[in-house]
Amino acid sequence: MERQRDIDRLYHLLEKLEETVGGKQKLKDCTGYMDWPDRGVYFFFASDEHRDGGDQLQITRIGTHAVSEGSSTSLWDRLRTHRGAKRGTYEGGGNHRGSVFRKRVGEAFVERDSLNGEYPHWGKGSSAKRERRLDELEMERRVSDYLRDLPFLWLNVDDEPSAESQRASIERNTIALLSNYQREAIDARSDNWLGHYSRSEKIRDAGLWNVNHVDEGYDPTFLDDFADAIADTHPP
Repeated sequence: MERQRDIDRLYHLLEKLEETVGGKQKLKDCTGYMDWPDRGVYFFFASDEHRDGGDQLQITRIGTHAVSEGSSTSLWDRLRTHRGAKRGTYEGGGNHRGSVFRKRVGEAFVERDSLNGEYPHWGKGSSAKRERRLDELEMERRVSDYLRDLPFLWLNVDDEPSAESQRASIERNTIALLSNYQREAIDARSDNWLGHYSRSEKIRDAGLWNVNHVDEGYDPTFLDDFADAIADTHPP
């Protein structure tokens, strides 16, 4: 009952956040010229998955950036990597070796559609040469189409890069709260959710495109920090 209560509170806070920023965005409509905060936490929603007995879209992926000391990665840097390339050699595609989110979504497409023979190197290595990336471009474009259509919200939390940062805490605790991994499912995924085809048991069982923190407990006081951060978040 306590977890259900805390999940309900989280979604209530997300509704407040959505009002504050003027609505969810989609990556297909976003550019770096928009007024993004330097640092923050992002929340992607499944475009066709709703909470049990309601019309609220379900969170499908939580993330942040620059949690290593000295990192200068901005919120938009991370979002742009998930979005992929809009022009150039890999137009419409992207680089799944630079985005775990892209990698996991692509893996699920490969497994669902039995494409291992066509993409034997998907997700392997931290980089790839031009020829291999061109061979993978069609799948990169499928991943881009999927990710660019997911609604998302963001929370401005402008603290210094650190594994102990408030951003890291909000990310970690949100994942742990929402994860259904090895526990009674709340807001279980529909049979159509792409993540059911993930190679990761944690993604399949948790109902999130996250692996880290899905098997951890959460501290409900993070919701107070979340509420405080809403006041510092603004439209893009």
